[in-house]
Amino acid sequence: MSDVIDAAVSALNEKLAGSGFEGVAKFVIRNEGAILLDASGARAGDDAADVTMTADTDTFRAILAGNLNPTAAFMTGRLKVDGDMGAALRLGSVLS
Repeated sequence: MSDVIDAAVSALNEKLAGSGFEGVAKFVIRNEGAILLDASGARAGDDAADVTMTADTDTFRAILAGNLNPTAAFMTGRLKVDGDMGAALRLGSVLS
């Protein structure tokens, strides 16, 4: 597992703590790997998910840091979303 994935899993678990996020989401960070998020938290993995969001490392870091709104990233083409848009919006509100 890459250092980027390890750091992202830790940061996502902090953000998701107590959020009650329902569903399964996957972040694919190009050239690094994938992270699964569900009610139990975040972990490295590439299993099936309700929604898959794909971005490069810089975009993902900016979203996690709160410097880039996930919706703005999607609207500008920096974040690709496949699957359940409702789940993506719910997760976006947790990350913002």
